[in-house]
Amino acid sequence: MSAMTYTTTNDTGYFANVAIAVRQLFAAVFAVQPGMSQRNKEETIWWLTKMANDCERHSPSLSAELRFFASRG
Repeated sequence: MSAMTYTTTNDTGYFANVAIAVRQLFAAVFAVQPGMSQRNKEETIWWLTKMANDCERHSPSLSAELRFFASRG
């Protein structure tokens, strides 16, 4: 019978792991979101309105929701 042991060595300590986690938390909280350009916004509104017109006959509620999303721009 052979027994295999798995040993690991921890290069970083507990406090280093906590510091890394806190640093990642601050990076996520204070991350700057890129702004959407006016052209992309207009294309998105046009695309949602076109989809709403396409599905008006078979799904009026979906069409209304798509128009609502387009109006929020």
